[in-house]
Amino acid sequence: MNSTRVLLTTTSFQDTPGRHHDLMAAAGFEVVCERGPLPEARMLELAGQFDAFICGDDAITRAVIEKSLPRLKVISKYGIGLDKIDVKSATEFKIPVLFTPGVNHTTVAEHCFLLLLALEKNFLFHCDSTRSGGWKRKTGHEVMGKTIGIIGVGRIGKEVAIRARAFGMEPVGFDLYWDDKFAAEHGVRRAASLDEIFACSDYLSLHTNLTPETRDMICAASIGKMKKGVIILNCARGEIVHTDDMVAALQSGEVAGYGTDVLEHEPPSPDHPLLKLTNCIVTPHIGSRTFESVQRQASCAVENLTLFLAGQKPHAQANTF
Repeated sequence: MNSTRVLLTTTSFQDTPGRHHDLMAAAGFEVVCERGPLPEARMLELAGQFDAFICGDDAITRAVIEKSLPRLKVISKYGIGLDKIDVKSATEFKIPVLFTPGVNHTTVAEHCFLLLLALEKNFLFHCDSTRSGGWKRKTGHEVMGKTIGIIGVGRIGKEVAIRARAFGMEPVGFDLYWDDKFAAEHGVRRAASLDEIFACSDYLSLHTNLTPETRDMICAASIGKMKKGVIILNCARGEIVHTDDMVAALQSGEVAGYGTDVLEHEPPSPDHPLLKLTNCIVTPHIGSRTFESVQRQASCAVENLTLFLAGQKPHAQANTF
């Protein structure tokens, strides 16, 4: 294991102190750091030089995997989203893809409420006003008594529902895999369809995976089925929302506010249209970046890698052979 050469690309792993650095040092890996997420072109330049990747949202395409062989033995994902990894090709070439479920759900759920409260209380406007020496004020809204629709009631969606109840909100969920026990315990009503959850939600929080079915799920057609003035929150993937349609809806007032931690291209270009709208808040994919969450994710990613290389079962593997 001491001769294992590892490409580490996740910036939060690198920049946050904690036990994950001790675990990495103890493993004795030769670690090469890059500042990700890396595009396919850079991954192709690096491919073939490493036994393992500890990756974030880098473009690990079929071409990258093919060029990485025969040296590459394993991919350890820092996080849970696998849409940037060609898992099908990795499986075909018998490259295990390890990941870290259950490490960031609390942090991401908290971030959703940061975005929601900032929009409903005009937080950035008031901060900008007082910092510039002014005292301008806008009237905001309470969240109590409002209905929040949660699309994707997995680990993160459940934490959002729990917090919504604490705020006195009415959570409604949509998920193909429904946890009846959780829903009964926390008073989460199940929507029978996306159209139903679109129609009833004052706030809509997205927590689904990016798939061909969910890409551009929030678009002009679906927004047309929502309440006028809905607020949409996205801590999932940027591609779930059709950007041009969202811009138009924010400009027209069909959507009162959009709070997102993710975009279709990260980082965005300086002229990205969402960055120019005062009723849109964009944070730089930091929903899971807390000291607590980073240490959990990074430690799990390193443990997955060391367990696999030692011939033991990792915490979680996305593919099977």
